Amino acid sequence: MDIQLLTFIIVGASFALYIGIAIWARAGSTTDFYVAGGGVHPIANGMATAADWMSAASFISMAGLISFMGYDGAVYLLGWTGGYVLLALCLAPYLRKFGKFTVPDFIGDRYYSQTARTVAVICAIFVCFTYVAGQMRGVGVVFSRFLEVDIVTGVVIGMAIVFFYTVLGGMKGITYTQVAQYCVLIFAYLVPAVFISIMVTGHFLPQTGFGATLADGSGVHLLEKLDGLSTELGFNEYTSGTKSMIDVFCITAALMVGTAGLPHVIVRFFTVPKVRDARYSAGWALLFIAILYTTAPSLASFARVNMIETINGTEQTGTDYANAPSWIKNWEKTGLISWDDKNNDGKMFYSGDDRNEMKVDRDIMVLANPEIANLPAWVIALVAAGGIAAALSTSAGLLLVISTSVSHDLLKRNLAPNITDRQELFYARLAAGVAIAIAGYFGINPPGFVAQVVAFAFGLAASSFFPAIIMGIFFKQMNNKGAIAGMLAGIGFTAAYIIYFKFVNPAANVPANWWFGISPEGIGTLGMVLNFVVAYVVYKMTNEAPEEIQQLVEDIRYPKGAGEAQSH
Repeated sequence: MDIQLLTFIIVGASFALYIGIAIWARAGSTTDFYVAGGGVHPIANGMATAADWMSAASFISMAGLISFMGYDGAVYLLGWTGGYVLLALCLAPYLRKFGKFTVPDFIGDRYYSQTARTVAVICAIFVCFTYVAGQMRGVGVVFSRFLEVDIVTGVVIGMAIVFFYTVLGGMKGITYTQVAQYCVLIFAYLVPAVFISIMVTGHFLPQTGFGATLADGSGVHLLEKLDGLSTELGFNEYTSGTKSMIDVFCITAALMVGTAGLPHVIVRFFTVPKVRDARYSAGWALLFIAILYTTAPSLASFARVNMIETINGTEQTGTDYANAPSWIKNWEKTGLISWDDKNNDGKMFYSGDDRNEMKVDRDIMVLANPEIANLPAWVIALVAAGGIAAALSTSAGLLLVISTSVSHDLLKRNLAPNITDRQELFYARLAAGVAIAIAGYFGINPPGFVAQVVAFAFGLAASSFFPAIIMGIFFKQMNNKGAIAGMLAGIGFTAAYIIYFKFVNPAANVPANWWFGISPEGIGTLGMVLNFVVAYVVYKMTNEAPEEIQQLVEDIRYPKGAGEAQSH
């Protein structure tokens, strides 16, 4: 059975499973739609949170970035992993105790202001659209290769699937769909990693294979081999960094605190019955996330060695294009790999200097890895299903945040407080449909690599939500004027910096032109600092929060017991 037929079967079966779950878990009320009725088991919620968290950026693009960037790519690994720990320890239990199941709802009530709520809604929509663009791009990359359709068609197919189970099932449908998607994506990620680890190093566990010697009997360690290949071909050493320390710090910090401000992850802690269950599900999610994140560096290294040796040959003299392996020809059809025979010798050559003849998109590395290593066709098809599951699971969570921000926070809690439960549910579904259409456009016309686009979303979340949430929990005197001014200053500065260097003047996007040497991926850290400073200055110039609000914050900090999730 060929790869395409197997892919149709495996991906089709996974889609049937997701749609079946959505029908079974159809939302019948706004509580079902927003927080799955508040009755999800902590282990199931941990798996759903992990799937929500591990997007196309984690599954498809992170290992690809590490594979190409080496040491520099570790900022994504460190930032995203550390960010989840920060979220689980510092924010989730307190927000769950507060009982507001959207970030704008928390900010609106904590800062006793409809203006604050509206600003938070705008920030949430901006952040989520930036993030979901990367997911839709991931869907397009997967479909373009394995179903042999163009990226536009792939994005449209993904939009249709997400629309079905998001609009029909809401958070209830998404939660149980994401449990299934986690099982699919983690199995799809681990199987090829184990296969290739055994082939390259003889180690069953990829994590130990990462630091082991090669299985060819040479006694050379995997990373030592990579360093030698990289320098020989004109690249920087794989294990040494090229980014400045300030940029590494800022990108890592932006990813960490951006995680803690991401509204689609925070809302997951309201789907369990008790505050204690929120803590348990956070722990389970961290375990489930760690399985993939500890595998990514080894998978990236295996992919790098195999790709170089496949293209250049083991003697690094180049491989005849006429005899190129099938994976190169297959991916060429997608436009994500191309060959330019500069010296007209008919041989492909990949390097980091003027000799380079190959253009390889970073986002294909995980998906192409099983083909490069000549793994069985069913493994290749399984990876395709895993990549789609990762992209769709996060897309659904983000789109739900957008729809609830519009229907619950903007309409029910602000512009149209008298609408019925049925009307609110209708507007939530309508907003989700519109959001999917807009997200599809950005998926077809993305502003960068999947992980790069997602990094921008984290920077925007870091500069807008994180300070407002942290001060809302740990600084009871902070008032609404300070919070609003801080959010507007933070996200305004960060968005302007990213837009300038990525869209207005991309030619200037070099370290010499960056403020303090901080790249657009890391500027969210500076935006966060600006948010804190502006908020504090405005707070000092105005009256502190009312006494009843300060008492409310005191109750969050020192809970007297666990209660049911509130719905509004």
